[in-house]
Amino acid sequence: MAYDRRDRAIFGATSATTATHDVGLLVLRLVVGLTMAAHGTQKLFGWFDGPGFTATGKGFSMSGYPAGRAMAAIAGLSETLGGLGLALGFLTPLAGAALTGTFVNILAVRGLSTYFAPKGVELESVLFAAVIALTLTGPGRFSVDHLLPVLRESRPRYSVLGLVLGAVVGFVVLLIRD
Repeated sequence: MAYDRRDRAIFGATSATTATHDVGLLVLRLVVGLTMAAHGTQKLFGWFDGPGFTATGKGFSMSGYPAGRAMAAIAGLSETLGGLGLALGFLTPLAGAALTGTFVNILAVRGLSTYFAPKGVELESVLFAAVIALTLTGPGRFSVDHLLPVLRESRPRYSVLGLVLGAVVGFVVLLIRD
């Protein structure tokens, strides 16, 4: 069955809809990605009034992780590089994997008994949902990934694989926690 241009406007995305979709993804990627990158630099370098590497390592040790300094480096790098990757739309499935593994551990350590502040996980839940959504939908046209044909052609497969990889690694890390 053939469709004319009016049918595409009704059933498909118009160029204006596509443009606003891509701008919306860009805004969401920048806010979520840069927020996560900033959290990572707080852990690694103490930027933005963060605890810094030594204090973060002690925090990981007190939370039951072996080799607190190594875990601080892994968490800080995962948040920083995953956040920057998400913000740029660069290797988005891998950025989503890094951040997914981080959020699995954040939610496990913080606990799910209280959702709202001051000890709740509502902010972490919203950020994690945004990471999952961006990983599944892809970064849009205004991204580095848009220039990489392999990521455009196999987006659903790589997106799901990235999230599964991040979840598996996140749960494996939880298993080594005391």
